Amino acid sequence: MNVTIIGTGNMARGIATRLLAGGNKVTLVGRNPEKAGELAVALRKNGKSDGTVNTAAYGSAIHDEVVVLAVPFPADASIVKEYGDKLSGKILVDIATPFNATYDDLSTPPDTSAAEETAKAAPAGAKVVKAFTTNLSRTLEAGQVAGHPLDVFVAGDDAQAKSEVSDLIKAGGLRPLDVGPLRHARQLEGLHLLNAGVQSQLDTPWMNAIKFLS
Repeated sequence: MNVTIIGTGNMARGIATRLLAGGNKVTLVGRNPEKAGELAVALRKNGKSDGTVNTAAYGSAIHDEVVVLAVPFPADASIVKEYGDKLSGKILVDIATPFNATYDDLSTPPDTSAAEETAKAAPAGAKVVKAFTTNLSRTLEAGQVAGHPLDVFVAGDDAQAKSEVSDLIKAGGLRPLDVGPLRHARQLEGLHLLNAGVQSQLDTPWMNAIKFLS
């Protein structure tokens, strides 16, 4: 599948690594074209990719069916508003957690989430899926923690869109878990907030995973 990633930071790198491992074609888009180009070169050099990676200019037409918003809140909804009808009919993957200024709570009211705000900003026909919210960038690059493949929690109101995102996750060597409607993004964002808050207590900060074992 062809996937566009808007963003060039650590999460963009981690998600792109998994998408490329699954044999997908990835197009990187960022406001800084030089940074997007550097990330593309780094991904090509890692030697673990079965897919291909290219770059495109920010604001240009998007031809891929799936668009990953690998940006922090509130840039996710802002970018969707800026692109407008160019995202009509697309599957939009929102990964953001709406941390407050002191990173000790969420900045969104209890009756919404970053993903739901993105859905409000999206054009007609776009389908928003929440995914990768509880995953950390370096563990996405590795694909596993302590020998266990990562769990990726997926929320959304469109079953087909969730299925397509789940297929991408699975192809990258991870385990997708459907956690229900898009409003459950509120709980996923809260879970990531709690995980971020305990990192200083861990032996290897930012290298853990939230995983269901049975």
